[in-house]
Amino acid sequence: MSSIQAPAAQPGGASAAASGAARVARAFASGKAFVPFVTCGDPDLETTEELVVAMAGAGADLVELGIPFSDPTAEGPVIQAANLRALAKGVTTDQVFELVGRVRKRTDVPLAFMTYANVPFSFGAERFARRMAETEVDALILPDIPFEEKEEFAAPCRAEGVAFVSLVAPTSHERVQMIAREAEGFVYCVSSLGVTGARENIATDVAALVERVRRARPDIPCAVGFGIATPEQAAAMAAVSDGAIVGSAIVRLVAEHGRACVEPVAAYVRAMKAAVSAVEN
Repeated sequence: MSSIQAPAAQPGGASAAASGAARVARAFASGKAFVPFVTCGDPDLETTEELVVAMAGAGADLVELGIPFSDPTAEGPVIQAANLRALAKGVTTDQVFELVGRVRKRTDVPLAFMTYANVPFSFGAERFARRMAETEVDALILPDIPFEEKEEFAAPCRAEGVAFVSLVAPTSHERVQMIAREAEGFVYCVSSLGVTGARENIATDVAALVERVRRARPDIPCAVGFGIATPEQAAAMAAVSDGAIVGSAIVRLVAEHGRACVEPVAAYVRAMKAAVSAVEN
């Protein structure tokens, strides 16, 4: 994959989003990427801000921010519980955008929102995409939107230069090529059937899934998520793709340590980044 240099960030609007799209490319441009996920507002928004900055400092190449939602259908019990804790504290989408504004004053690490369609739909898809560009959120992932219905959200994102990231799963079969051909930013390859959550073993032939994507779009990075928890698993997934995504294991650390979670999470991210970086391209 060719190296892509991201231009300097510009404040607000489509010009900022254009540099944001380049930031997504930058995350995968210099080796295997490690992508951690956190739920915004768990245990509180102030801690989330510190977590994002610390994870960036620990080597995260892109950070996924979960916007709390009451029915996160792709999530297992760990992230579901984090959503409920954040919602119980009154965390709103507007507050998450304010959080990103504070984060952007401290780090230019690429950022992606991962949430569910009702969040941008209720906010207004065009308004949501515009706010993403203004606050320099680089990508949007909506796991409950099938490929055939994505344009309601992908088109407003595209107009603002924000990447709308598509997912492929072991059950996508002949749809993989169709999804990959229109992919933006990177392709999120789901390693396991079912919901998110750490697994002892990942039995899916992830290499074959990634290969189908690459045959359709050799230029698009593929990152693997769902079920990854250990450095060994992250390295194995990075060996057949362009990076590893980890959510539940990090959210569990946050739940265990509460406001004291920043250092344990940073140490975990550092170890996971070292594992994927040791894999040769």
